[in-house]
Amino acid sequence: MAFEVIQADITTLAVDAIVNAANESLLGGGGVDGAIHRAAGPALLAACRAIPEVHPGVRCPTGEARITPGFDLPSRFVVHTVGPVWRGGGRGEADLLAACYANCLKLARGHGMESIAFPAISAGIYGYPASAAASVAVEALRAAGWVPERVIFCTYGDAMTRAYAALL
Repeated sequence: MAFEVIQADITTLAVDAIVNAANESLLGGGGVDGAIHRAAGPALLAACRAIPEVHPGVRCPTGEARITPGFDLPSRFVVHTVGPVWRGGGRGEADLLAACYANCLKLARGHGMESIAFPAISAGIYGYPASAAASVAVEALRAAGWVPERVIFCTYGDAMTRAYAALL
């Protein structure tokens, strides 16, 4: 299976779905989450608010995924997932991060997607080291029983691009 690494603004990609590295509320934030909310327009926030809370203030627990339309984005869907905060690697972070990728793929398959673009989940403000985050992502997708025809790792900076390129 072939994966692509593209250094770009994920909100500009014309794919079936882009993945949002979201927070548990799904109500927007910084980094890629904020960029996706701004580019998708206010309908995305309304759609996220309509997702039921599973705990007070939590619509998507860490490791899980939810889906909304893409609204003003060139992608048909946004798959929202919440990666783990890096706490040194000894608190199940790798398993939670791998679960993010697996759960995004379940939604992609269930919605008949042929293309999906992933950001570097947890590698921004959540502090996951770039090379470790890329390794978990690539391993999780290679271990999956199914992936869409086109899988893109969309990076924002040179360090993350190099981390994925070294693995692929």
